[in-house]
Amino acid sequence: MQYSDELLKDVLKRTKVIAVVGVSTNPVRPSYYVARYLSLRGYRVIGVNPGAAGQMLFGQKIVAGLAEIDAPVDMVDIFRKPDAVPAIVDEALEVLPELRTIWMQIGVEHGPAAAKAEARGITVIQNRCPKIEYQRLFGELRMGGFATGIISSKL
Repeated sequence: MQYSDELLKDVLKRTKVIAVVGVSTNPVRPSYYVARYLSLRGYRVIGVNPGAAGQMLFGQKIVAGLAEIDAPVDMVDIFRKPDAVPAIVDEALEVLPELRTIWMQIGVEHGPAAAKAEARGITVIQNRCPKIEYQRLFGELRMGGFATGIISSKL
């Protein structure tokens, strides 16, 4: 899937609240460190994971489902297998009236669910990571594409 840098930048600039479906409380899991990165960049990140519901993560209580979120959500970031996407999209369309973007992580695509959301005016991004795109578009990538925080004088 091809997305213009302008579209990706617009989505990342207009987004304030992100519901991360499939977030983990394990700091070595990608869903954890992506959510953490986004929270450190000023986004309000609300974790969605029934197995961790009630726990606190980045100053927010993890909820079991999107219907439990009591704030306007701009973006749903999906860290689940593709076969779980249709139910997530259906729930998001039903319970999140302010939703503007559905973002599916690397390796996650679902054409029919994406088409359903797009038909409702929702921007859909598939098979991409908002952390990577943020770093790439806002100048945070270093050393082979990773924001390591270490800069070598030998490069």
